[in-house]
Amino acid sequence: MKEKVAAHIHQALQTLRSAHAWPEDLVANIQVEHTRDKAHGDFASNIAMTLAKPLKSNPRAIAQLIVDALPETSDIVKVDIAGPGFINFFVDEASNYQVLHDIFAQGEQFGRHASRNKSMQVEFVSANPTGPLHVGHGRGAAYGASVANMLEAAGYDVCREYYVNDAGRQMDILGTSVWLRYLQACGETITFPSNGYQGDYIADYGRELLAEHGEILRHSAAEAFADVCADAPEGDKEKHIDGLINRAKILLGDNYQITFNKGLDAILGDIRSDLAEFGIEYQQWFSERSLTQNPDQVSRAIAKLQDNGFIEERDGALWFMSTRFGDDKDRVVKRDNGQTTYFASDIAYHLNKFERGFDTVVNIWGADHHGYICRVKAALEAMGIDPEKLVVRLVQFVSLYRGDQQVQMSTRSGSFVTLRELREDVGNDAARFFYIMRKADQATDFDLELAKSETKDNPVYYIQYAHARVASILRKLAEQGETWTPAAGLANLAKLDNEAEKDLLVKLSRYPETLASAAEHFEPHSLAHYLRELAGDFHTYYNAHKMLGEDVAVRDARLALACAVQQVLRNGLSLLGVSAPEEM
Repeated sequence: MKEKVAAHIHQALQTLRSAHAWPEDLVANIQVEHTRDKAHGDFASNIAMTLAKPLKSNPRAIAQLIVDALPETSDIVKVDIAGPGFINFFVDEASNYQVLHDIFAQGEQFGRHASRNKSMQVEFVSANPTGPLHVGHGRGAAYGASVANMLEAAGYDVCREYYVNDAGRQMDILGTSVWLRYLQACGETITFPSNGYQGDYIADYGRELLAEHGEILRHSAAEAFADVCADAPEGDKEKHIDGLINRAKILLGDNYQITFNKGLDAILGDIRSDLAEFGIEYQQWFSERSLTQNPDQVSRAIAKLQDNGFIEERDGALWFMSTRFGDDKDRVVKRDNGQTTYFASDIAYHLNKFERGFDTVVNIWGADHHGYICRVKAALEAMGIDPEKLVVRLVQFVSLYRGDQQVQMSTRSGSFVTLRELREDVGNDAARFFYIMRKADQATDFDLELAKSETKDNPVYYIQYAHARVASILRKLAEQGETWTPAAGLANLAKLDNEAEKDLLVKLSRYPETLASAAEHFEPHSLAHYLRELAGDFHTYYNAHKMLGEDVAVRDARLALACAVQQVLRNGLSLLGVSAPEEM
């Protein structure tokens, strides 16, 4: 109905433009909102006030012109002008029933938009494959998946992508850490480096490496640590681990790739499994290493920047002059030793994204990447790509609590609570919902006890219970030997005449616009809040009104309303990655 009101206003403006010779280029941003006070009608528009300045006229006078030019329709029974020029629309009550017809006709498609013929790539999580996913990654996963689902529902062609950071120093630290644990499994006495990966999973990989390859990778501890500087605190932990990496590559030669791949493949496999069990699938897993293979996309990206005049050589290194685009300092893309930087790989990766033809690229990063946004957008602009086509959303940190007590870090995982541990504790549904029920850029406290509670204070339980409650009503009806069909309910909608029922009809009608707005602004929390409100309204209605009364016509109409609520709850929960149980 909101769209119909906007369409009526648009038609009136077209008539007025011709009748009053209004400028052809007059842009009218038609905004129609639900009124807060029913005394002011069902919908209101401030269109007259937005046109007052370009038309150099009184907004109430413009409002009157618009009202007089509105097309005749049975959907709107009254229109009046309020305040400085608001136009209030009173809708025919019968038109409110249309939403139930739409819900039953469209089912799981209700609220979804037709294809926009626009492609969007959503890249999220993209955690370094150096260890298990932790609870912070879990929030990025839940948020990214929900955003991707909502964009798809809003009519976009969405590609979900995970960028695998499988190149660079951190991966060499991982591979060397696995090798050192392997040497320990072989019986070598080794003081493990302070800057190596410490988790027990690394020791597991070392033992697996021994079982799979025997001692072909074995070298003595003395050989491994030969000419390597001391570790901290006596020495330098960074130089110490770099020296061990160098020794591993020299001693193992081509076999170094065995230890490198052991850590990478095992951890990446665990990440894939963990995310799949969390209900998250990707269309693309993009390897960073592929950027430096034939053709070398990193060198090509640097050359593109150089051709455009934004690379400067300083003391043998190549610098991207990002300060020309608002960055606080220029950035190295190739060091004086010929090695390209992580940033150079990121530039190449983003060039690759847009060359694949995406209309919009959405990056979901951790909050610690805030300073990275400006330099990446600078690189895009320097390569001739509109930086506004890159959307970056930051996900803030998560703190775990049991009631008032903050949960301590897990010793089993090395230094963090894993996503798998969280899922095993509270379940996928609670984890997915609790992660997204607040704005992503706000730090969140995750209450483990609340997430597992079966009370109305637990929002996911409260919503799921509303869905299950409708299923219970239908089972009870069947147990009584009676039948109900949507057609019977839709034939008796006039029986829905009390205020609670009218409010539920209005709430249901708002689902499509709530979904569209949540997708447009990348805010799944607003969809979560809507579902909680809808569930709350239904629970209140159910507790106050008899669903299976003696009047069959009233019963049928109320069951239609209840089943429509159930369908919308199910549709919304599915986009958030949460199940809609029939029984609880």
